[in-house]
Amino acid sequence: MAQKPVKNVESGTVHFVFGKQNYQLLIASIVVVIIGFILMSGTTDIYSFRKIVLAPIVIIGGFILGFFAIFRKSPDKI
Repeated sequence: MAQKPVKNVESGTVHFVFGKQNYQLLIASIVVVIIGFILMSGTTDIYSFRKIVLAPIVIIGGFILGFFAIFRKSPDKI
């Protein structure tokens, strides 16, 4: 189960589930998926290379990057 951020009363710090680099990779993966959907958008020439080959590869790459960001062990949590 995912842990909720817990505020330590004594020190006032908040502990998150992921490290900083995990969140940066997750944001990058969201941006890559959005770029893939932008490449796929449009109404003209629906059978172009960009829409049926390039955009799905970019989207799948974004999802793979997202899975990597979730499963990567951050150095400060070891």
